[in-house]
Amino acid sequence: MTTTIASVQPPRLKFNGSDRFVRELRRRVDAYFEQTGRRRRDCPQMYFKTVTILAWFFGAYFLLLFAVTNPWLVIPLAMVLGVAMAAIGFNIQHDGGHSGYSESTWINKIMAMNLDLMGGSSYLWAWKHNTFHHTYPNIDGHDDDIDLGLLARLSPHQRHLWFHRAQGIYLWILYGFLAIKWHFYDDFRQLATGHIGGHRIPRPLGLDLLVFVLGKVAFFSLAFFIPMLLHPWWAVVGVYAIAAFVSGVVLSIVFQLAHCVEEAEFPAPADLSDGLVRMDSEWAVHQVQTTVNFARGNRVLSWFLGGLNFQIEHHLLARICHVHYPALSKVVEEVCREFGVRYAEHRTVWSALCSHARWIHTMGCPVATTD
Repeated sequence: MTTTIASVQPPRLKFNGSDRFVRELRRRVDAYFEQTGRRRRDCPQMYFKTVTILAWFFGAYFLLLFAVTNPWLVIPLAMVLGVAMAAIGFNIQHDGGHSGYSESTWINKIMAMNLDLMGGSSYLWAWKHNTFHHTYPNIDGHDDDIDLGLLARLSPHQRHLWFHRAQGIYLWILYGFLAIKWHFYDDFRQLATGHIGGHRIPRPLGLDLLVFVLGKVAFFSLAFFIPMLLHPWWAVVGVYAIAAFVSGVVLSIVFQLAHCVEEAEFPAPADLSDGLVRMDSEWAVHQVQTTVNFARGNRVLSWFLGGLNFQIEHHLLARICHVHYPALSKVVEEVCREFGVRYAEHRTVWSALCSHARWIHTMGCPVATTD
């Protein structure tokens, strides 16, 4: 199996050497923080948000564990728990994993490890998300986030199979199994093979391996072992299934709305020489071209999503706490306009959802091309 995976290791990819756009953007962002006196990280509102979301999660968890037994209350409360799990991922874990939560490496590490508590692996996520997705968004064969294997076709450069005609229907259901697949399969497979998609990764060692193991023990204890001491196994499994399905749907859709929509580009390498694949655009411009914002004016949604509706800003300024994204989006949009870089957004969540629905339907049609 290792030999087969290694054989599809993607070739080295380089972006255009120009960096005028990103240099000017960084200069404007630096000026913003100098003029406002605000801190890029260690923001008081982020610490308050962390306490609020963790109280939300553990409040729902302990109610299910000790207080609520009526099925008509258990089901909605399990759904609330699933949404809280997604909120932890969007906000606490995400900023910590990108080192955008604090100036302290250890605080960032602890916040990132909330993912281990939720059943994932902060170590493997850093490789999959920070390294591969953030470097190569929407590039087929390099961005593992747009690779669903045979299950679906998300890029015009991917192979079409006959059953993809129905992906506009069945994908919405499959999204719910993201967390379940993550908990029981993905992390263990990646650890065993030392690969994420076609990319080789170093297996965790020392403290990273200890965190991986203890995280899995903690998650399965919270999700199954402890509840089964107080409740029937079938009830525990049912609550887990509801919470995991809801969190999977929420997580999947939010990330899809940023990249797998009609307005996002799916560029292919321009040429191949000496083992290097080269893109036409510079890295920062590529981030903007392949990413779409949505519902920037919705404060409630922005709070819940940890600023992930400002995905353009996140891809360009990932090490800055997301509480700054609404203000920084004006800076980014202005620089894009001056450099002639298209800044795409959907005004509402509904328009973004419709665009994603149309995109996966189009990609399911055999007439879709790779142009």
